[in-house]
Amino acid sequence: MKRKILFALSSVLILLSFYMVLVFVPTEIDMGIVQRIFYYHVPLAWIAFLAFFVVFTGSIIYLAKRSTKWDNVASASAEIGLVFISLMLITGSIWAKPAWGVWWIWEPRLTTSLVLWFIYVAYFIVRGYVSGEERKARFGAVVGIIGFLNVPLVFLSVTLWRTQHPPLTIFSGGLEPPMLATLLVCLVAFNFLYFYLLSERSMMKNDERMLSQIKETIARRNA
Repeated sequence: MKRKILFALSSVLILLSFYMVLVFVPTEIDMGIVQRIFYYHVPLAWIAFLAFFVVFTGSIIYLAKRSTKWDNVASASAEIGLVFISLMLITGSIWAKPAWGVWWIWEPRLTTSLVLWFIYVAYFIVRGYVSGEERKARFGAVVGIIGFLNVPLVFLSVTLWRTQHPPLTIFSGGLEPPMLATLLVCLVAFNFLYFYLLSERSMMKNDERMLSQIKETIARRNA
């Protein structure tokens, strides 16, 4: 029932966000229509950071309790986070082309974001190559915890170093009310979508574990 509510809320809010981004919000004077990608680029980044924080938290709890429930949550959130940070990098490059004249530059925010992407690719490489469910979960948890340490670095990169990436000015009067309202709707929509996806994927991973255990039991009996 909760998953159905999350799905309904995220669907309605995402449809509303499409309307607000494409119709309701005014076109930014300097950058023009391409600036509208901002309303999805920022929520994509936020959800990626949130997802990796859940990986970090779930991994710590798993190592403390050895509960497969928390490994399911952590690995499911890592999958979602990797999708969202990939979309963040793609939308950022699309925005960079008209803004900076190039698809990519090796400036601090972009570089640290790409490093973060590689870290969570490595997370799944580790889980894929390590044998045994317990060892796979333990090694993955270690990478998930260490990998999260790069998230604050990505967030603070625009203040720690000189960078071409614009600073975050959402709540400091940098956005007109319609722009701020549109961004907030997009943020809320993506949050509901994330928790819906996390719930669904965690449940699927639990079912996969149970099916694997059943297959192993049957195989032992037939041996």
